[in-house]
Amino acid sequence: MRRHQRGATFLGMVVIIAILGAALYAGIRLVPVFLEYTKVARALEQVRDESSANDTSAQMIRNALERRWDVEDIESIGWKEIAIRKVSNGYEVEADYTAERPFVANVYLVAKFDKLVTIQQ
Repeated sequence: MRRHQRGATFLGMVVIIAILGAALYAGIRLVPVFLEYTKVARALEQVRDESSANDTSAQMIRNALERRWDVEDIESIGWKEIAIRKVSNGYEVEADYTAERPFVANVYLVAKFDKLVTIQQ
């Protein structure tokens, strides 16, 4: 006697839905982190565009970053944590940080970001 294929079992469907649900929940938890990273990147690029036309200093860059941080409401990294280095042709401004968000109980989702802009003089 020949047996026909019956498709997925109830348990198989529950496992698939649980995996998809966990992935969806992780995505929901990480979307604000990535949106905040776009705010950080946009703030650094605006400071670069604003400062490259002027004769600038590290303190002027920090003041511009502080204004942007207040307007954009960025919380994962403080404007004081932005690294500003003097290079031969201007300044390098780097935001290198890690954002953690709780997932389930004591399990966290971690995202690492690194944005570097060069301000020409």
